[in-house]
Amino acid sequence: MRQSLLALLAKEPAHGYELKQALETIFGGAYPSPNIGQIYVTLGRLEKDGYVRSVDVEQANRPNKKVYYITAAGREALETWVEEPTEGPRVRDEFFMKLVLAPMTGLSDRMALVNRQRRHYLALMRDLRELAERTDPANRVALLLIEGAMLHLQADLDWLERCQEDLP
Repeated sequence: MRQSLLALLAKEPAHGYELKQALETIFGGAYPSPNIGQIYVTLGRLEKDGYVRSVDVEQANRPNKKVYYITAAGREALETWVEEPTEGPRVRDEFFMKLVLAPMTGLSDRMALVNRQRRHYLALMRDLRELAERTDPANRVALLLIEGAMLHLQADLDWLERCQEDLP
């Protein structure tokens, strides 16, 4: 959330509700709608850390609003985030730990775990397909995000098959 807000503020100053609306417009239903409380808590932390500053703006017939601006330190943190590669493949996979360790405990067998996980992934895939169908075709960002999630799920399904074949 921090970097997303900094990126939006690098484009232009905004208040919390404008930032929430921008995230919803850019990512559509493909990205969980941020909670406005979370946005304001994050903005407060960014301000405390010196990455943004705020200015109270008077409004007629309404309470004042805070407009946030990115600082030089915030821009530097954003540039660092943009330049750093994101995490790659997950080696510490929680499901794989279950798959290997749970049968040792007698709590479950591998086939039951694989089948349960497969059903879960297939349900997620179905939900993503439905989301893609409901998404505005002009919102390429949201569609690419959905497609990426679907490709990751397909890879996870393929990996489940491999686990089922290779583990005793």
